[in-house]
Amino acid sequence: MKYWLLKSEPDVWSIEKQKKAGKKGALWDGVRNYQAANNLKKMRKGDLCFFYHSNIGKEIVGIVQVIKEAFIDPTDKKKYFVAIKVKYKKTFLMPISLEKIKKHPHLKGLSLVKQSRLSVMPIDTKSWKIINKISSIVK
Repeated sequence: MKYWLLKSEPDVWSIEKQKKAGKKGALWDGVRNYQAANNLKKMRKGDLCFFYHSNIGKEIVGIVQVIKEAFIDPTDKKKYFVAIKVKYKKTFLMPISLEKIKKHPHLKGLSLVKQSRLSVMPIDTKSWKIINKISSIVK
């Protein structure tokens, strides 16, 4: 299993909307960056992804799971880019802000910090565990 981070603007697609999609899940489409698209192509059924609210909030708010691997994105008229399908797994009790991630000594190397505009990125196992642990700590 691999770990990933998916970014979405919460006014377009939020963790709440993802949760309402239920077990059937929802498409993760509209990705038009080549590096992000290549990351989508590497995802496998069962992989887990952090759900990140970009622009508004700038925080990791929960986890989704890949339930369908890469296929041609129905919103891409040229049929070049891909989409995946994900289902809701959980919402964090405490969202983890980008600011908090940048301050953590073991998370400074994440693509989220280094390539802040990339919308789909891998997360290493150690960082996955750290972020999950941080999410369970209540202030």
